[in-house]
Amino acid sequence: MNEALAYVVAQRMERTAAALRKNNMEAYCVKTADEVVPLVKTLLAEGATVGAGGSMTLEECGVMDLLRSGAYHFLDRGAPGLTPEDIGKIYRQIFSADCYFASANAVTEAGEVLNVDGNANRVAAITFGPASVILVVGSNKIVKDLAAADARVKAVAAPANAKRLSCKTPCAVTGQCENCQSPGRICCTYVLHRYQRVPGRIKVILVGQELGY
Repeated sequence: MNEALAYVVAQRMERTAAALRKNNMEAYCVKTADEVVPLVKTLLAEGATVGAGGSMTLEECGVMDLLRSGAYHFLDRGAPGLTPEDIGKIYRQIFSADCYFASANAVTEAGEVLNVDGNANRVAAITFGPASVILVVGSNKIVKDLAAADARVKAVAAPANAKRLSCKTPCAVTGQCENCQSPGRICCTYVLHRYQRVPGRIKVILVGQELGY
């Protein structure tokens, strides 16, 4: 990234991090994806029980490889050979996990975190259950306000994820939200965190490069 542009991105991240802290969430800023795993290791005790939502960001940062390294008790919904019933059980076991990992669909400069789900297992775990939640968020997901956050979900996050997951939805074909009533719709449940009652339960790692959708 160009030095001048990197400076602008870094300043935006710092403003957003300060707003998140005001909203009782911990916030960290790192320049690159390579810095994420070392930081995560300082926030997560070896042997901890952990879970994770589906996330390209976590894959790109190496967090998923870390969770599967054997250093943690990973409730892995993506493990080979699982039946839908097995996966459903893991979704519920995650509520008792020590830590849950995910990304965010958007984070506003006012320190608000927006996540949108189809099954709602991811937003449910972020909202309540695991003692700690760590969200890894690329700078491309930082937006000015809630209107921009909603627009980002409809124009980028939902269509891209629908295509990645081969969902039978209009947005997977058109590349934009069609506000469908499809059984495969992945933007069913919207959860906005404006404040966290438990100090520091939610930790947001902002990364100074584009990650995920």
